[in-house]
Amino acid sequence: MRRARPPKRRSGAIRHPWRSRPNSTIPALASLLIAASAAIPLALGALHLFYTHRGRMLFPRDEELVEDMKRTALVITRETTVWRAWIGFNTTHSMSLILFGLFYGWLALAAPDVLFGSWFLKLVGLGMLAAFVALARRYFFRVPFRGVVLATALYLAGLTIAVI
Repeated sequence: MRRARPPKRRSGAIRHPWRSRPNSTIPALASLLIAASAAIPLALGALHLFYTHRGRMLFPRDEELVEDMKRTALVITRETTVWRAWIGFNTTHSMSLILFGLFYGWLALAAPDVLFGSWFLKLVGLGMLAAFVALARRYFFRVPFRGVVLATALYLAGLTIAVI
Protein backbone atom coordinates (compact mmCIF):
# COMPACT_ATOMS: atom_id res chain seq x y z
CA MET A 1 0.00 0.00 0.00
CA ARG A 2 1.24 3.45 -0.89
CA ARG A 3 1.68 6.04 1.79
CA ALA A 4 -0.20 9.27 1.30
CA ARG A 5 2.00 12.22 0.55
CA PRO A 6 1.82 15.19 2.88
CA PRO A 7 0.07 18.15 1.28
CA LYS A 8 2.30 20.56 -0.57
CA ARG A 9 3.07 23.70 1.34
CA ARG A 10 1.96 26.82 -0.43
CA SER A 11 4.40 29.62 -0.42
CA GLY A 12 2.02 32.53 -1.04
CA ALA A 13 4.23 35.25 0.36
CA ILE A 14 7.92 35.88 0.62
CA ARG A 15 9.25 35.65 4.16
CA HIS A 16 10.63 38.89 5.52
CA PRO A 17 11.76 39.56 9.08
CA TRP A 18 9.77 42.79 9.27
CA ARG A 19 6.49 41.07 8.49
CA SER A 20 4.06 40.47 11.35
CA ARG A 21 3.78 36.72 10.70
CA PRO A 22 6.02 34.39 8.68
CA ASN A 23 3.51 34.04 5.81
CA SER A 24 1.89 37.43 6.19
CA THR A 25 2.14 40.25 3.73
CA ILE A 26 1.34 42.79 6.48
CA PRO A 27 4.35 44.69 7.86
CA ALA A 28 4.78 44.29 11.62
CA LEU A 29 5.16 48.05 11.95
CA ALA A 30 1.66 48.57 10.53
CA SER A 31 0.22 46.19 13.12
CA LEU A 32 2.15 47.87 15.93
CA LEU A 33 0.95 51.33 14.87
CA ILE A 34 -2.67 50.19 14.81
CA ALA A 35 -2.19 48.50 18.20
CA ALA A 36 -0.66 51.70 19.61
CA SER A 37 -3.59 53.62 18.16
CA ALA A 38 -6.04 51.24 19.85
CA ALA A 39 -4.20 51.47 23.17
CA ILE A 40 -5.01 55.18 23.47
CA PRO A 41 -8.84 54.88 23.50
CA LEU A 42 -8.44 51.79 25.69
CA ALA A 43 -6.43 53.77 28.24
CA LEU A 44 -8.72 56.81 28.03
CA GLY A 45 -11.78 54.59 28.46
CA ALA A 46 -10.32 52.72 31.43
CA LEU A 47 -9.32 55.98 33.10
CA HIS A 48 -12.74 57.48 32.40
CA LEU A 49 -14.45 54.39 33.84
CA PHE A 50 -12.29 54.60 36.95
CA TYR A 51 -13.04 58.32 37.39
CA THR A 52 -16.76 57.69 36.86
CA HIS A 53 -16.96 55.28 39.78
CA ARG A 54 -14.10 56.37 42.04
CA GLY A 55 -13.29 59.84 43.25
CA ARG A 56 -14.82 63.13 42.25
CA MET A 57 -12.95 63.99 39.02
CA LEU A 58 -16.12 63.84 36.89
CA PHE A 59 -18.41 65.51 39.42
CA PRO A 60 -19.71 69.03 38.85
CA ARG A 61 -17.79 71.57 40.95
CA ASP A 62 -21.08 72.92 42.29
CA GLU A 63 -22.22 70.65 45.16
CA GLU A 64 -25.78 71.96 44.92
CA LEU A 65 -25.91 70.88 41.28
CA VAL A 66 -24.93 67.32 42.29
CA GLU A 67 -27.78 67.24 44.79
CA ASP A 68 -30.19 68.68 42.21
CA MET A 69 -29.11 66.00 39.72
CA LYS A 70 -29.74 63.29 42.33
CA ARG A 71 -33.27 64.61 43.00
CA THR A 72 -34.35 65.46 39.45
CA ALA A 73 -36.05 62.96 37.12
CA LEU A 74 -35.63 63.06 33.37
CA VAL A 75 -38.47 64.26 31.16
CA ILE A 76 -38.49 60.95 29.26
CA THR A 77 -39.11 58.89 32.43
CA ARG A 78 -39.42 59.17 36.18
CA GLU A 79 -37.70 55.81 36.62
CA THR A 80 -34.26 57.38 36.92
CA THR A 81 -32.61 60.62 37.91
CA VAL A 82 -30.29 62.91 36.02
CA TRP A 83 -27.49 61.72 38.30
CA ARG A 84 -28.08 58.03 37.61
CA ALA A 85 -28.33 58.74 33.88
CA TRP A 86 -25.07 60.74 34.11
CA ILE A 87 -23.28 57.76 35.69
CA GLY A 88 -24.79 55.38 33.12
CA PHE A 89 -23.85 57.59 30.16
CA ASN A 90 -20.30 57.96 31.44
CA THR A 91 -20.01 54.22 32.02
CA THR A 92 -21.27 53.26 28.56
CA HIS A 93 -19.05 55.93 26.99
CA SER A 94 -16.07 54.36 28.78
CA MET A 95 -17.12 50.89 27.68
CA SER A 96 -17.25 51.93 24.02
CA LEU A 97 -13.70 53.28 24.19
CA ILE A 98 -12.50 50.14 25.94
CA LEU A 99 -14.26 47.89 23.42
CA PHE A 100 -12.77 49.80 20.49
CA GLY A 101 -9.29 49.54 21.99
CA LEU A 102 -9.57 45.84 22.77
CA PHE A 103 -11.11 44.94 19.41
CA TYR A 104 -8.73 46.86 17.16
CA GLY A 105 -5.72 46.05 19.34
CA TRP A 106 -6.55 42.35 19.11
CA LEU A 107 -7.15 42.54 15.37
CA ALA A 108 -3.85 44.36 14.81
CA LEU A 109 -1.79 41.92 16.86
CA ALA A 110 -3.59 38.57 16.58
CA ALA A 111 -5.36 38.79 13.22
CA PRO A 112 -3.68 41.46 11.09
CA ASP A 113 -4.61 39.71 7.84
CA VAL A 114 -8.27 39.98 8.81
CA LEU A 115 -8.01 43.66 9.70
CA PHE A 116 -5.86 44.77 6.78
CA GLY A 117 -7.75 42.53 4.37
CA SER A 118 -11.11 44.14 5.16
CA TRP A 119 -11.99 47.59 3.87
CA PHE A 120 -15.05 47.47 6.09
CA LEU A 121 -13.04 46.98 9.31
CA LYS A 122 -10.48 49.60 8.31
CA LEU A 123 -13.16 52.17 7.48
CA VAL A 124 -15.19 51.45 10.63
CA GLY A 125 -12.07 51.96 12.74
CA LEU A 126 -11.21 55.20 10.97
CA GLY A 127 -14.81 56.39 11.17
CA MET A 128 -14.98 55.71 14.90
CA LEU A 129 -11.72 57.54 15.54
CA ALA A 130 -12.88 60.47 13.42
CA ALA A 131 -16.12 60.57 15.42
CA PHE A 132 -14.14 60.48 18.68
CA VAL A 133 -12.05 63.42 17.41
CA ALA A 134 -15.14 65.44 16.46
CA LEU A 135 -16.86 64.72 19.78
CA ALA A 136 -13.75 65.44 21.83
CA ARG A 137 -13.19 68.70 19.97
CA ARG A 138 -16.75 69.87 20.53
CA TYR A 139 -17.56 68.57 24.02
CA PHE A 140 -14.42 67.59 25.92
CA PHE A 141 -11.13 69.16 26.94
CA ARG A 142 -7.53 69.05 25.65
CA VAL A 143 -6.32 65.71 27.00
CA PRO A 144 -8.93 63.44 25.38
CA PHE A 145 -8.90 65.56 22.23
CA ARG A 146 -5.14 65.29 21.82
CA GLY A 147 -5.28 61.61 22.70
CA VAL A 148 -7.78 60.71 20.00
CA VAL A 149 -6.00 62.93 17.45
CA LEU A 150 -2.80 60.98 18.18
CA ALA A 151 -4.72 57.68 17.98
CA THR A 152 -6.12 58.71 14.59
CA ALA A 153 -2.67 59.71 13.30
CA LEU A 154 -1.19 56.37 14.41
CA TYR A 155 -4.11 54.51 12.80
CA LEU A 156 -3.63 56.34 9.50
CA ALA A 157 0.14 55.71 9.64
CA GLY A 158 -0.53 51.99 10.18
CA LEU A 159 -2.93 51.86 7.23
CA THR A 160 -0.46 53.74 5.03
CA ILE A 161 2.45 51.44 5.89
CA ALA A 162 0.29 48.38 5.23
CA VAL A 163 -0.33 49.63 1.70
CA ILE A 164 3.29 50.49 0.91
